[in-house]
Amino acid sequence: MKTIELNHPLITHKLSILRSKDTGTKEFRELVSEIGIFLLYEAFKDAKLDDITIETPITEMKTGRLNEDNYAFLPILRAGTGMVDGVLKVLPNAKIGHIGMYRDEETFVPHRYFFKVPKDIVNREVIILDPMLATGGSALDTIAELKSIGVKKIKFLCIIAAPEGLKAVEETHPDVQIYAAHIDDHLNENKYIVPGLGDAGDRIFGTK
Repeated sequence: MKTIELNHPLITHKLSILRSKDTGTKEFRELVSEIGIFLLYEAFKDAKLDDITIETPITEMKTGRLNEDNYAFLPILRAGTGMVDGVLKVLPNAKIGHIGMYRDEETFVPHRYFFKVPKDIVNREVIILDPMLATGGSALDTIAELKSIGVKKIKFLCIIAAPEGLKAVEETHPDVQIYAAHIDDHLNENKYIVPGLGDAGDRIFGTK
């Protein structure tokens, strides 16, 4: 599936603030959460609704309602947790799992150190959350782990993506739809996205 890139003036506006080195921790967190909502909105354009009948103050009507039990969010630690508050404002009853990854600073290879998901996750559509899709290593490992336990429906939401990471995920897991607020230019020699926004985890948690 071809990556869906959000192309909207509000996204460009918010990304311009998010990217700035002068943006503080509080505002950075808020922007990551807000952009997560925009990404979820786009990702749910194909969502299936259950047919229901309700009573308005005026009359009875037939309408549709989302079954939130069909979904689970899986943020990739640490930075992915910054997107959770936003998406939960939209789907507050969705279950949440966690997967922990850290990157070897010499080999740039991701290593998994934590994996905890709802028991019935195989019956849900899983939305992976990670602000940055750089090399694609963490995304590939996360998707492979989910598929190994039987998850069939997976989407990936990120704020900034590099072409190298997109290519890796699209070729290895063509069934996983990726949603990105923006696709940047390239990775530098340290595997950081250019122009990017720096280390999303450090900026979310103020650790640098």
